[in-house]
Amino acid sequence: MKTFSKSSLIISTYNWPEALRLCLLSVRQQSVLPDEIIIADDGSTRHTADVIDDLRPLFPIRLIHVWQEDDGFQLSKIRNKAIATSSGDYIIQIDGDLVLHRHFVRDHLSMRRRGTFVAGSRVLMNRELSDKLLYLQKSRINPFQSGLGNFCNRFSIPWLSRYMADRYKPNDIYALRGCNMAFWRDDLVRVNGYNEVFHAWGREDNEIAVRLLNSGVRKRAIKFGGAVFHIFHREVDRGGCRENDLYLSDALLHKTVYCHLGIRQYLDIIEPAPLAEKEFAL
Repeated sequence: MKTFSKSSLIISTYNWPEALRLCLLSVRQQSVLPDEIIIADDGSTRHTADVIDDLRPLFPIRLIHVWQEDDGFQLSKIRNKAIATSSGDYIIQIDGDLVLHRHFVRDHLSMRRRGTFVAGSRVLMNRELSDKLLYLQKSRINPFQSGLGNFCNRFSIPWLSRYMADRYKPNDIYALRGCNMAFWRDDLVRVNGYNEVFHAWGREDNEIAVRLLNSGVRKRAIKFGGAVFHIFHREVDRGGCRENDLYLSDALLHKTVYCHLGIRQYLDIIEPAPLAEKEFAL
């Protein structure tokens, strides 16, 4: 018997409303929409909420804003809160500094298989193209236009994507980007979601991949599909990466499945969003 699942698109953001607006416009133009959109906001100012409020009437699906106070880099925490808020059983995860290919969601949904999670790639845009798209708020990108890198990551070719899915680096925990991943919600809950010991940029996505793999969930790659175009910005401070590398090494060494500071602390206090729009400030 065929079963159906609902999808939640989670978009993480922090104080870049112009980029988030462009990202949301690209979501609105998807050939297949998710069942809901959740903005995972790690402490942005009111300008971000204004963008979300302005765009909400344009969407035929729920657009939910989950916000927490700005207390340093807490991406793992806000992702956990957004996942706890979600009502979908399949989670597609991106960052708010991306412009999505119009078949992005369709490609991800075609890739979902029980017992797996999906890792995607990104296409880098140069500063000139990024500034132009931000200024014009133009969310359609020609994959052959100048200013784009990563040529093979620009296209949606379903048959080639299916061929590559279980062949491209299935055990490589570094061949993934937290800005383009997808999971079954119950798999995330089983390993207790993201590990909130991470308080600086980097490795939180690799660490959750390690725990999922240790729990028996296989990794699939979405190549020649699920294309995202990354808006240029300066690299974030990687000063905390050494400590994060140690957390990742510990998970690898001890074959960790479950983290102690994760999503379960929110599951009892956050109900999945009902049919009406809902916002949380946690």
